[in-house]
Amino acid sequence: MTEHNSVIVIGAGHNGLVCATDLARGGRKVRVLEAATQAGGAAVTREFAPGFRVSSVAHLLHLLDAGIERDLGLARYGLVYAKSALRTIALSIQKPPLVLGDGDVQGGEVLAADRTALRAHAARMRKFARVIARQHGRVPPRLKFDSWRDALPAAAVALDIRLLGRRDMQEFLRVATMNIFDVLEEQFESPQLKGALAIDGVLGTRLGPRSGNSVYAALYRQSGSAAGRAGALSLPRGGMGAVTNALVGAARAAGVEMRFDARVEEIVVNNGRATGVRLQGGEVLSADVIVSNADPKTTLLRLLGARHLEAEFARSVHHLRAQGTAAKLHLALAGVPQFRGVAADLLGERLVIAPDLDYIEQAFNPAKYGEYSPNPVMEITLPTLHDASLAPAGRHVLSAIVQYAPYDLKGGWADAKPRFLEAIMATLEQHAPGIGALVQHAELLTPLDIEQQFGISGGHWHHGELALDQFMMLRPVAGAAQYAMPVAGLYLCGAGCHPGGGVMGSAGRNAARVILGGR
Repeated sequence: MTEHNSVIVIGAGHNGLVCATDLARGGRKVRVLEAATQAGGAAVTREFAPGFRVSSVAHLLHLLDAGIERDLGLARYGLVYAKSALRTIALSIQKPPLVLGDGDVQGGEVLAADRTALRAHAARMRKFARVIARQHGRVPPRLKFDSWRDALPAAAVALDIRLLGRRDMQEFLRVATMNIFDVLEEQFESPQLKGALAIDGVLGTRLGPRSGNSVYAALYRQSGSAAGRAGALSLPRGGMGAVTNALVGAARAAGVEMRFDARVEEIVVNNGRATGVRLQGGEVLSADVIVSNADPKTTLLRLLGARHLEAEFARSVHHLRAQGTAAKLHLALAGVPQFRGVAADLLGERLVIAPDLDYIEQAFNPAKYGEYSPNPVMEITLPTLHDASLAPAGRHVLSAIVQYAPYDLKGGWADAKPRFLEAIMATLEQHAPGIGALVQHAELLTPLDIEQQFGISGGHWHHGELALDQFMMLRPVAGAAQYAMPVAGLYLCGAGCHPGGGVMGSAGRNAARVILGGR
């Protein structure tokens, strides 16, 4: 593949597929190389026990760019939703569960003043999240301006903030770098409500509620959309693999060539320019442009090699914070588990174990010292209540994100993994008595497992911590924020780029725009 205007995309994750499709539509000859036997990266649906299928890592859709979903016609290629706009059910052992949705809270023991305050808080957070959402589809500004044109993207960001109005602008600038613990303590009295709201500031991150950037992480999580609703949580029918399967359909329709079981071992550089890739087994493929959907550390330090980079730049990539603390639990169940106080018609919603702020902070504390949480925070779904295709008749799947499970666990995960699974099941048993007796098979993916199975450095599914110093013009590092790498002809398009992780596709679209010469 040496034709003019040819492009090789490394990795068939969602961003790689979006990038490839847009490039093909722009007239480029595109080949996607995927090491696995199917597309999707960490957003795949696979069988983890005979007859039981699950979304491997990502399990809820809430950040997919609505423009990408519409422009690529993903509905035509099979993307439908089994359930949209999931509500959040906040579990507690001592109190009735809370039901949260769209700024409203029902049930539980919540003060009337807190119910009123929640509506104002939710509206304000949605307004702030829209500021972040507007940045998703933009190439981030440069840190240094060589011309007035370079300054325009930064001016657009400033204008978005200014258009909030004086009072909201001041509040946005005040809280954006704060920890979510303090923000919630300012506004609410009910501990259970504060816990339910705080989980979105820490989920998938190496943060506790008292950590700086946790407000930003919560806003980021609300900044996307699914099934046409901003900030909504949705379950694709067939699991997250249905999203990437639809993206594959759109890519092939655009003329993209897909090649699976094709592991890239090296990015080939000639005369200071990336000119191709070498596959496992020795085959070399050439192209004018190489685009990597792999994480920055894998791309720049392993596939490219630090010898092709300036020492300071390589050092910055090496120190990129990208060690995951979120594990993924999959249970094959013989029946429907019963959670304390949760009505049958609410079991299919999003269930969270985060009963108060102190619980979350205490769950986070062990991770600071390289230990797993004995009383973890969890986000739980039972997707088979909406999508029976994922399990045999009468059986069910439980899928949960579990915090905190540090990648760099003291003593390693080999011996600790069974003990951590026991701690998780003990926590679940407190909230769903008898669930253990329903379990036919359990699979626990630690960050180390995620690294090994999906090729993500550090097992961090965002390819790098979501933080203001790894955001926009600083993501992944200064000097690499506009998708083009220091080596000519090499680009990044994955979650390690702006705007970050989550199944959204915006990084892939932005990278394609840069490669095609547009901004």
